[in-house]
Amino acid sequence: MTISFDWLKTLFPTSLPAAEVGALLTGSGLEVEGLHELESIPGGLRGVVLGTVLTCERHPDADKLSLTTVSVGDETPRQIVCGAPNVAAGQRVVVALEGAMLHPSQGEAFKIKKSKIRGAASEGMLCAEDEIGLGQSHAGILVLNTDLPDGTPAAAYFGLGSDTVFEIGLTPNRADAASHYGVARELRALLGQPAHLPDVSAFAAPAAGENISVTLEDDQACPRYAGLLLDNVQVGPSPEWLQRRLRSIGLSPINNVVDVTNFVLHELGQPLHAFDADQLAGGQIRVKRAEAGEKFVTLDGVERSLQADDLVIANAQGTPMALAGVFGGKTSGVSADTTRVFLESAYFAPAVVRRTSQTHGLKTDASFRYERGTDPYMVPTALRRAALLLQEVAGARVAAPVVDEFPHAIPNSQVRLRLDRVARLIGQEIGPERIREILTGLGIKIEQEISAQGQAPTWLLAVPPYKVDVTREADVIEEILRIYGFNNVALRPHNAASFLSPFPNPDPEVVRQKVASLLSGQGFSEIITNSLTNAQYFEQATAPDEALVRILNYNSQDLNVMRPTLLHSGLEVVRHNLNRRQRDLKLYEFGKTYQRTAAGKYTEKTILSLWLTGAASAETWQHPTRKTTFHDVAGAAQQVLAALSHAQASPQPTQHAYLAGGLTLLAQNQPVGNVGAVSPAVLKRLDVSQPVWYAELDWDWLLKKYKASLTARELPRFPEVRRDLSLVVDQGVTFEQLRTIAQRTEKKLLQSLNVFDVYEGPNLGAGKKSYSVSFTLLDPSQTLTEQAIEQTMQRLIQQFEKQAGALIRK
Repeated sequence: MTISFDWLKTLFPTSLPAAEVGALLTGSGLEVEGLHELESIPGGLRGVVLGTVLTCERHPDADKLSLTTVSVGDETPRQIVCGAPNVAAGQRVVVALEGAMLHPSQGEAFKIKKSKIRGAASEGMLCAEDEIGLGQSHAGILVLNTDLPDGTPAAAYFGLGSDTVFEIGLTPNRADAASHYGVARELRALLGQPAHLPDVSAFAAPAAGENISVTLEDDQACPRYAGLLLDNVQVGPSPEWLQRRLRSIGLSPINNVVDVTNFVLHELGQPLHAFDADQLAGGQIRVKRAEAGEKFVTLDGVERSLQADDLVIANAQGTPMALAGVFGGKTSGVSADTTRVFLESAYFAPAVVRRTSQTHGLKTDASFRYERGTDPYMVPTALRRAALLLQEVAGARVAAPVVDEFPHAIPNSQVRLRLDRVARLIGQEIGPERIREILTGLGIKIEQEISAQGQAPTWLLAVPPYKVDVTREADVIEEILRIYGFNNVALRPHNAASFLSPFPNPDPEVVRQKVASLLSGQGFSEIITNSLTNAQYFEQATAPDEALVRILNYNSQDLNVMRPTLLHSGLEVVRHNLNRRQRDLKLYEFGKTYQRTAAGKYTEKTILSLWLTGAASAETWQHPTRKTTFHDVAGAAQQVLAALSHAQASPQPTQHAYLAGGLTLLAQNQPVGNVGAVSPAVLKRLDVSQPVWYAELDWDWLLKKYKASLTARELPRFPEVRRDLSLVVDQGVTFEQLRTIAQRTEKKLLQSLNVFDVYEGPNLGAGKKSYSVSFTLLDPSQTLTEQAIEQTMQRLIQQFEKQAGALIRK
């Protein structure tokens, strides 16, 4: 639900800032999910002032241009070149100063800069109404009739101001707050100040006149139905103030009649419907149930088959004119030719409207409120309010007395409130006078106070019908607590709760199972290998022989050391499968490694290892097979890191004892693993006949840094922009270096970058290669302009050229 703060203040005058009002509403249960500034026109005319044309002469080098001097309240007048045919000395004008950003009625926004026009300096611009977004005319500059001093902001002259809009997450039980007046009532209870209904005392209706009669054929489904006939209605556009009110809450103006019904709906929470009175055959309204299978065309042009449970507004012949409380009919709606309007203001049973809305899949602003329950006693007030507005904006005349069918009054709910029960449920004593103030602010009347000797006082309360969710004593106490404030209830030292907070240290087995499921889902198979291995595998390793943990009483020469890495035991599994013609393998293992330190102590570490060899996927008629590459194993390792809530690891070239062209993965500037191709020497030693890609991750460190909680952020409200660059660099420059340069250069707008093509060839020259890189830019606070995009890309290009020696291919 959207609420305009300026509109709200017409019903509840307050000097409190919007943010403070939003905090009060959130604390009482009307959660303000967002606060947005809304300007009458884009930019709010910042940097645009009133001025006076002191002199006006023809431009010496252009017949259609004028050279003017303009006073804008400074000591020195501004020289401004103007092309408008109506400019003249002595005029009061609208001046856009240097630096002002203008948002014209049509076209792109532009910034005023100091410039030279045909050799003459121009220090601003004299504005036409379309150039500042106030209209469509471009015949000449705006000429004002005002005594305001030069330099007065144009926004003040035109009465432009900003509004604050509340986005309220309305819960289904708070139908009483589904309007500006409903929110004003909430503030009345919170702050103890009055909320004002719009003044309808000027409404007057004739004592007699030809009227539309109303018959309630089902007064259980429609307990109250009021209507008013107006003639002399002139359908057309609404005045600017009314359009501005509707736009502030996200509605598009349609015409003055429909706009008034929408305005009253959102102001008072009472839906209205306007019928073209000349289309009501027989001059009668019948509120009745539909005939099963009856056809009805709604305002959206869709023919619907009605059911016997549907409540309809029909004419004298019983032909449906509207689905009660949901949607109007196509034939009876207001059009440009309408001159007589019958206004409907009614109270429909929530269950009836809800059933019809769900049956036909129609959700409207009216059904939203009727389904939850409206105020039957707001019906005549809303009708009078709409009539007065139509007299103002459409020239309407009240042609007949108000019709108000209300056969059975809807009583207030009777609730018995025990004051000691209030203290027991809230957990804190609240004085009777404070409770009385809160109930009065909520519109709940105390009809009787009962005091018996030795017993706590009991109050008999009358709860108004618009409080649809307040029917029991516990509901009343909840209302008291809402307004009193949850934060004002003190916690006692001995209070206890049955809530167990999450343990800071995750269960290692749960995390391991999470990663195992991830890898298995990608086609990996888990293996378990022996912790004992052959010392000969490490004879040519760069690691010193002293680092090996040797078995003193080994039984086999092939199993005489504790493994310092999982690589070789996994390669044995690969060899075993290759010898049996299983050439396409994706394997992983969680296993221990063992080493001896220089101090003679022993270390044990858990490692997650991955092996890939053969084809990356099975061959099909749609997709030819391809060999596994470095990017397959690196991608799998990065996915494991992402699953453990670690940022994407940065690769760094390194020399590794068993890997050819290996990379070390850095997370939080900590080496957490290695990725690369198993060196040919190692493959030959283990008699593995095809290339194998290998990754190992420090599982102990990853588990220690694991974050079980999720981090959420708001989805962007503005579009992202993509720009591409082709960079020619030396062979030794990696994409990771380019990524680092870009992220250091642009930290605000750059969301991501990706290389989508790499080219090496004789056309580039010896020792060169080309990266084609895409850049995704996004400003979370506003839509990116071409100027901002171009400035960002130029900064990136300059740094690529400076730090990486890049040449930008055009």
